[in-house]
Amino acid sequence: MEAIKLAGLEPKAFMGYFEAICAIPHGSGNTKAISDYLVAFAKEQGISYIQDSLNNVIMFQEGTAGYEDHPPVVIQGHMDMVCQKDADCPIDMEKEGLDVTHDGEWIFAKGTTLGADDGVAVAYAMALLADKTIAHPPLEVIITVDEETGMFGAADIDLSQVRGRTLINLDSDDEGIFTVSCAGGARAHMTLPVERRAIYGPCVRLVVEGLRGGHSGAEIDKNRANANKVMGLLLERVQKIMPISLTQLSGGDKDNVIPYFCQCTLVTLGMNPERINEIARELEEVIRREYDEPNVSIHGDNVDALGGNGLSTEDTARVIALLNSVPNGIQAWSQDIQGLPQTSLNLGVLMLEDNLELEFAVRSSVNQEKRELLDRLIEVAKFHGAQYTESGDYPAWEYKKDSRLRDVMVKSYRQLFGKEPKVQAIHAGLECGLLSEKLPGLDCVSIAPDMRDIHTSRERLNIASTERTWKLLVEVLKNL
Repeated sequence: MEAIKLAGLEPKAFMGYFEAICAIPHGSGNTKAISDYLVAFAKEQGISYIQDSLNNVIMFQEGTAGYEDHPPVVIQGHMDMVCQKDADCPIDMEKEGLDVTHDGEWIFAKGTTLGADDGVAVAYAMALLADKTIAHPPLEVIITVDEETGMFGAADIDLSQVRGRTLINLDSDDEGIFTVSCAGGARAHMTLPVERRAIYGPCVRLVVEGLRGGHSGAEIDKNRANANKVMGLLLERVQKIMPISLTQLSGGDKDNVIPYFCQCTLVTLGMNPERINEIARELEEVIRREYDEPNVSIHGDNVDALGGNGLSTEDTARVIALLNSVPNGIQAWSQDIQGLPQTSLNLGVLMLEDNLELEFAVRSSVNQEKRELLDRLIEVAKFHGAQYTESGDYPAWEYKKDSRLRDVMVKSYRQLFGKEPKVQAIHAGLECGLLSEKLPGLDCVSIAPDMRDIHTSRERLNIASTERTWKLLVEVLKNL
């Protein structure tokens, strides 16, 4: 596969397949095309494969000469990506490929997420399978769907034909860091019933923008503000001055992304718009002081309308009360690993339409704490008269004390690069926990090249790191 926009970059085969993947729309829930692309690749390579009804794909390749009788090694990642884009980006990510390019150091997509999370896994796997000169044991490549929206592919995939119990997961984001344990998680959803009616009065649009956002697992510890929660604080402060009626409210569109933008429209009863902006500026200073958010902007703008189809002041108060009652952010830190979040949640989606909808990503490396936090959300929902549901529950991936794979990877890294890798647990969720349940005795480690700002339109993949990680992958397979 020849790269065009990434021509001249190494590893050459990886770059060609990665660019081809970027040309295929493959957001979560939209994976049929990329799944079929993998099947076509398997047929072209003469590789046996399984494609299930969910679009998960498993590919099988025999070991090379001298490795035929070695235990199989599983290479694993997911094919779906988080689709985020800048407000002025014209690309329809449901139907169009990405405008991928590079600056000599980083690969990125203009105006959108890049999908290196986890396109790197797919491209690495394809490059391995296509290269007949690389020494390796039998390979079993598992590429799942809809990891980003709840690990649904990994939860439902049938692995009865997979023999390997050594698994290299390629869904991390820092070179030289070997992940050996991760948090479990679940998604929680609240629905608060509200009623609309004709409301008359001056309309004001409130905006919270300019926040950093980011991954709700990997960056929940970076002291970044949540735009939805900031809007709750703003509405509470305005409501204390005079009654208001909400007509529109929205923030975030992925529960596992820290929202960086939230807006609402409300009808005020005689409020001076300048007073609202004074309140906004006061809160803006608080956010700058308490969070790492130097570019935050909170403001109110007049709307050329007089009233609208809004909530009563009572229902508006209920919305504000719920929004400010739900917990958010880190709830507990690990007592064993300094600086590691143990339990957290992220209010990633806030939407007022016929009802108020809230969606959370809940994570914990302690299953009991995860359950307790979910139960806490149930109680908050019940207190405020909201309906509550859960989905996408997945277990924590527990640390394996004795790991041949980890030992081989550490030794290979040391020999290649003359330094020690970092072995760590993470708070973000990986599919290794679910796969460990399906493959008893599984020995797995997660690696990846350097990526930055994943799940945002600033996402980028380091070129030199991608080549070094490829060399490590090849060396590890040779030594297994």
